[in-house]
Order: sequence, then C-alpha cells, then structure tokens
Amino acid sequence: MTFPLSAATAGNVPGVVASSIYANGRRVADIPVEEAGIWAQKPGHVVWIGLFEPSLELLEKLRAQFDLHPLAIEDALKSHQHPKVEQYGDALFIVARTAQLVDRTVAFGETHIFLGKGYVVSVRHGASTSYAAVRERCEACPANLTRGEDYILYAILDFIVDNYRPVIESILSEIDELEDGVLHRMLTRAEFERLYKLRRELLRLRRAVGPLVDVCHRLEHIDILFIDDEMKPLFRDVLDHVKRAEEDIDSLREVLAFAFEASLMSGQSQQTEITRRLAAWAAILAVPTAIAGIYGMNFEHMPELKWAYGYYVVLGGIAAICGYLYVRFKRNGWL
Repeated sequence: MTFPLSAATAGNVPGVVASSIYANGRRVADIPVEEAGIWAQKPGHVVWIGLFEPSLELLEKLRAQFDLHPLAIEDALKSHQHPKVEQYGDALFIVARTAQLVDRTVAFGETHIFLGKGYVVSVRHGASTSYAAVRERCEACPANLTRGEDYILYAILDFIVDNYRPVIESILSEIDELEDGVLHRMLTRAEFERLYKLRRELLRLRRAVGPLVDVCHRLEHIDILFIDDEMKPLFRDVLDHVKRAEEDIDSLREVLAFAFEASLMSGQSQQTEITRRLAAWAAILAVPTAIAGIYGMNFEHMPELKWAYGYYVVLGGIAAICGYLYVRFKRNGWL
C-alpha cells in the first residue's frame, strides 16, 4: 500500500513550524497537516508535527486527522495551563511549562504535546526555544529515532528540562553578586528591588518545575500499549533532572531569603551606629552648651569673670570634660 506525497510544505501554513514523516529513524518527506492521519496509520511510520501558537482552525484539522479529544484541543488552544499528563483512550496529552531569560527577566511559556500511535504533535505558546534543535539531534541518530513516538516525547521533555539550567545558573550568579554586596555594604534601592524581583521569579519558576515531577513520574509508570518498557528509564532520567532543578530552585530561594534578611539587618545596624554616634556627640556638646547657657545669662554679680584668668578656668574645665567624654566614647567604639 502506498500513499502519495504532497508538494506542500509546512512553511506555507501559519502556525506550522514543521510537519514530517519518519520511517526507520529517517525523514521520508514533509507533508501538509491534511495528510498526517493517513501516514500515521502506516506501519513503521511516525508523523512529527511542530506548531507555534496555532489557530483553532488548525487544531480542528489535527483533531480530525488523529481523532483527538475535544477537551485536549480546547486546552491546547489556550496557554496558562497547569503542567499535567492526561490520558484519552490510547492517546496522551501532556502540558509542560518552559522558561528562558529575556533581558534579565525569566519569561515563561508552555508546550502541549499530543502523543498517540504513529504521531507526535507539539504545540508551543509564549516564550519557548524552538524544538528545531531537538529534531536535528534526533535525525542525527536514526537508531534512537527508530524507537518511535515515545522517544520523541522523551527528547522534547529532556530539552525543556535542560533549558531550566541556564536560567537557574544565571539567577545563581546574580544572587552571588548581591550577596557579596550585602556583606560589605548597604544595598542600593535598585539592588533591593532586584532582590525582591528575583524572589518572585524563583517562586514562579518553582511553580513551573514542581508539577513536572509528577508528570515525569506518571510517564515512567503509565501503561500505554505503544510506549516501550525500555523507554521508561529515560523518563526516569528526565525525572531526576527535574528533581535536581527543583532542589536548586529551593536552595536559591533560601539564599535569597537570607540575603533579604541580611540586607534589612545591615541597614538597621548602620542606622543604629549613626544614631549612637550622634548621641555621643550630643553628650559631648551638652557640657559646653550647658556652661555657656549658665554663664551667658546676664547675672548682676559674677566675680569669677571679673578677672581674666576666670575665662581660662571656665574654658579649661569645658575642654577637660569634653576631652574625657571623647576618650571614653572612643574607647567604647561609639565614635
């Protein structure tokens, strides 16, 4: 039984990044979405379609080709879905959150994956690195691609999880710089705001990575006919990477919390030091102020000021008291 190849390419259809057929681990041809269902039914062939923010019309075409569940189509049309894996008959629908750095800010996106016998469809929304690199890597090793659609699913999930690492390392580098500043000086307002923003981004990243642990765990133990048992250790490997990313994020959140508290304590300590110094100088200046206030009054009888040496006695007493207070405060570290 043979099937005709269409001359249409994926690039002619808005939302379609790639649409190809694979047999024995090698690309056979690029096909239009309208022919995907026929090729998916051919033994030994796998259809791999990549979409980016597709329209409802395009998703309806896919639903007709692969008999996808309407609820899965509805979820794939929208972003802001919670990471999950759902089974509809003999097909799977997987949602994973993606993350990448854009101008020092963590941008989040989503990838929805339809997986069934003979086909894999990935739907990207928002900030997400193109899966062209995943496709090229799989095509470079036909022996792996012969494992079928479950290996393609593993390759995509592994790529998503690996892309968490640059984000985490970038945040770690920035936290180290801010932490050094906390220990040596008082943070500026901009640095303090950056600390707060990093805490918020780490919380969002934690919410994206955390549920993926359950997704990978279910894929490792799920009972689907076309998922080979030999592939399940690969999903376990992705699970290990997700757990490591989750632990790193939790560690960074603790470090940020410590830096945040240390910055507050450093500011309070510096304010206390300034207040103590002002109080010490006020105590020193209080003596001459009091004496000047007393002797500056218009007394009618001040015999000690009738002689010139009286001025020197008063000034000498003031200097002696101020000097004594200065030495004591300096020795106690108040000045």
